Amino acid sequence: MRRLMPPLIFALIGLILFGQGAYIHAKALLAQLLLERAFKETIATGHPVKPWSWADTWPVARIAVKRLRASTIALAGSSGQALAFGPGHVEQTVDAGERGVAVYSAHRDTHFRFLKDVAIGDEIDITRSDGKTFRYRADGSSVVRFDRSGIDPVTDRYELVLSTCWPFDALTSGPDRYLLHATLIESGS
Repeated sequence: MRRLMPPLIFALIGLILFGQGAYIHAKALLAQLLLERAFKETIATGHPVKPWSWADTWPVARIAVKRLRASTIALAGSSGQALAFGPGHVEQTVDAGERGVAVYSAHRDTHFRFLKDVAIGDEIDITRSDGKTFRYRADGSSVVRFDRSGIDPVTDRYELVLSTCWPFDALTSGPDRYLLHATLIESGS
């Protein structure tokens, strides 16, 4: 019996860790379904609609990369609570389609998992909560420390940055961020 205890303990620990990982992905998937519904209602009514009654945020945009069949609903703000459910529109950055840099941030293992497959030249559509869609073209990427992004918030250009942790396959959080840079090519349909 004594020899069976270590393998049983390791098996139990493995099962718990697997369960936690599955829970995170299930929560992210369910949240996106509720966010999609709230986003459609927000566009239809012209008023922010919370995805669930106790939410402290609401959907503000859909980010889509058609080539990859990737689409995700972004929330107002980039707090840890918001990022648990979807990408966040980083505070004090412009909305998509406005002069300056619109920045959205998300976790690399859930909502922005597709960023590792975005190629230079790919088109990224951002549909805002007012129903207007803006098309950007990916034109570069960089890896930076979280506190040294190099993003110029007062640029005269119309830009988009999608940000996530780096490296993509890391198991723990680190100081580096992957930034996908894009420039507006079509506006306001």
